[in-house]
Amino acid sequence: MDRMKTPRQVIIEAEEEGGYHVYCPSLPGCHSQGETIDEALTNIKEAIELYIEDMLENGEPAPEDTLERAVFIV
Repeated sequence: MDRMKTPRQVIIEAEEEGGYHVYCPSLPGCHSQGETIDEALTNIKEAIELYIEDMLENGEPAPEDTLERAVFIV
């Protein structure tokens, strides 16, 4: 499967001061933000693509994303 087309799990968090922080747990340090959820998702998609492109150009394998998750409501 093409690394650039592998599904990636992202986490979206609302910021106290407004907007959203989003990151990709399978790619350490791959974070972005946006004023809306849609903007944050667009931005993280670009960040993920650039992150993986940079890894591949440097001869590094892109980490797998298992897409395992659990959601708890407490």
